[in-house]
Amino acid sequence: MGVGKGTTARAFAKEYGVYNIDTDDLIESKENKEIKKIFEKKGEAYFRECEQQTADWIEKCVTGTLISCGGGFYKVKNLKKLGTVVLLDASFEWIHNRLKTAKNSKQKLAKRPLFQDQKKAKKLYGEREKAYKKVADVVVNVEGKEMEEILKEIAKKCKI
Repeated sequence: MGVGKGTTARAFAKEYGVYNIDTDDLIESKENKEIKKIFEKKGEAYFRECEQQTADWIEKCVTGTLISCGGGFYKVKNLKKLGTVVLLDASFEWIHNRLKTAKNSKQKLAKRPLFQDQKKAKKLYGEREKAYKKVADVVVNVEGKEMEEILKEIAKKCKI
C-alpha cells in the first residue's frame, strides 16, 4: 500500500513493451465506484470478494501481462496460478514519507481507505509484511533507488 506498485508497473510496461493491468482499476471499472466508495458502501469483505473474482478472471482470460495488485490481493486463492509474484519491498516509514511528500499527497492518501489512520496502517503493514514475503517469488527493495535501477533488478530477477 503506497510502495509505488502502479508507478513501477507502468514504467516496466513501457520499458519492456508489455501490457499492464491494475486489479484495483479493474474492480473500480466493474463496480463503477472508487475503491474508497466500495469500502464505505459495501465493506471490506465485499471488496475482498471482488478481488477473488478479479483473480479468477485473470487466471482464465489474461496471459503475458504485468498485473499490479492491491495490498490485500495476496490473499486470493489462486495467486500462484497468475504468474511470478514480485514484491516491491520498503519500510513503513519510507512508504509513509513517500505518500506524505508526493506532489499530490492528499489525493494519494485519500484513495487508500486502510491508510487513513497511521497507527492502524502501521499495524496492517506489520501483519502483511511476513505474508507478502511468503507468497513472493521475487523481492526487490525499492528504498532509495531510482526507477531505472528498480526495473533492471526486476527484469534480472525475473529473467526477462
